Amino acid sequence: MSRRLSFAPLAAAIGLGFSLIAGSLVAPTVARAEGEIRIAEQFGIVYLLLNVVRDQHLIEKYGKQEGIDIKVDWTQLSGGAAVNDALLSGSIDIAGAGVGPLLTIWDRTHGKQNVKAVASLGNFPYYLVSNNPKVKTIADFTEKDRIAVPAVGVSVQSRFLQYAAAKQWGDKEFNRLDKYTIAVPHPDATAALIAGGTELSGHFSNPPFQDQALANPNVHVVLNTYDLLGPNSPTVLFATEKFRNENPKTYKAFVEALTEAAQFAQNDKGAAADTYIRVTKAKIDRAALLKIIDNPQFEFSVTPKNTYPLAEFLYRVGAIKNKPDSWKDYFFQDAKPLQGS
Repeated sequence: MSRRLSFAPLAAAIGLGFSLIAGSLVAPTVARAEGEIRIAEQFGIVYLLLNVVRDQHLIEKYGKQEGIDIKVDWTQLSGGAAVNDALLSGSIDIAGAGVGPLLTIWDRTHGKQNVKAVASLGNFPYYLVSNNPKVKTIADFTEKDRIAVPAVGVSVQSRFLQYAAAKQWGDKEFNRLDKYTIAVPHPDATAALIAGGTELSGHFSNPPFQDQALANPNVHVVLNTYDLLGPNSPTVLFATEKFRNENPKTYKAFVEALTEAAQFAQNDKGAAADTYIRVTKAKIDRAALLKIIDNPQFEFSVTPKNTYPLAEFLYRVGAIKNKPDSWKDYFFQDAKPLQGS
């Protein structure tokens, strides 16, 4: 009989590094004047731009150029559902999550809070990995398997899995594999997959966790998101229209900070790796990390790429009710408009 899932000790044992700081999300707060911004990020290299912004105090730098002192609050969460709830409750101002959670909350708030994306965090392939040698494709998963995702049915990993299922079995079967998914933070899911011995046999991951898992000879790639959609921006930052409109200087400082961080990370991968280790305190070898982010398929950029196919798919299968005409419908168009897709 398989053992019950228990992930936290495993993560600690292999030193993946994992902290969940949610104390500031206990209760919503009222709207504030210019000069304060609360940002929620999740786990992985895909959030490296935020690590750079934090490490170099770039929001504060650009705030001073706007004539204000900005207080920045950082929070780490796991899963798009938790991030979306925090944004709608007023506990955070900037949400970091996948395109899946973005499209869910954009649809949910359409004509109300009007949540839209601020920018992309870059283009990265995400892997669905497994330690079950019988699982070569998504068609090989059975009721005996469990697939870890950050948030069931909402995370971009869940949406990618649905997209793949629709390609495999047709749109009517898009949620065919949902019953096998469970919500587990990336560090814990990686630890469990490497250790084995639990019901967890799959993990729809992101870097560096997917790379750490694949270092184990028992783990292999089942699905690569670049094979599904081509190069794409899986992770984005989003905010409410209210925050953007009522805090124009703070919002502008954030966008400028993010743009500088993207240029820094893309142009100096070594310094970007050092920043990631310093800010996240991740127990990862620098050379191994640099090898990951020096992948030519990685691009640190605020410009969204190839997000619309997923949006169109979610509308087509009824997962969202409002059909965006293009990616510009769910991204804010600022003074320096993004040239994305």
